[in-house]
Amino acid sequence: SKLQWSTAISMMVFAWLFAAFWSVMPLLGWGEYDYEPLRTCCTLDYSRGDRNYVTFLFALSIFNFMIPGFIILTAYQSIHQKFKKTGQYKFNTGLPLKTLVICWGPYCLLCFYAAVENVMFISPKYRMIPAIIAKSVPTVDAFVYALGNENYRGGIWQFLTGQKIEKAEVDNKTK
Repeated sequence: SKLQWSTAISMMVFAWLFAAFWSVMPLLGWGEYDYEPLRTCCTLDYSRGDRNYVTFLFALSIFNFMIPGFIILTAYQSIHQKFKKTGQYKFNTGLPLKTLVICWGPYCLLCFYAAVENVMFISPKYRMIPAIIAKSVPTVDAFVYALGNENYRGGIWQFLTGQKIEKAEVDNKTK
């Protein structure tokens, strides 16, 4: 079934309100913002190990990393099963979850480590790497979607070269 406009708008409003909630909490005292180690922009202040930081960190990681990861996993497993039944693989269904873990995993690990141990002995340059990788996610996701989707990949190839990609025959036999 097709997605209705009212459902799409409701989902969009929920996503914006959810993001606003987690962004505002450090401003209201739960968690805290500070400059990143190289002072180029701000991030969560993970130099503190107090209860306020630890409770915010665990809630943030559960609601913004683990639950979305679980939703991505189950949704793309369902899509994979449908592709498997029809024999028409449109894109790699494991890639979005792998991208989430690869891009956000190092940042989450650094924050979890900071919750139990002092991270100030790590060079500021090395502490910046996970934040930079995490902040590159929107760009990475766009490339993953564009290059991983058969329809977009063909359109990009046609735009760049002027040649249309001929679709290969898909063997619908089950093994």
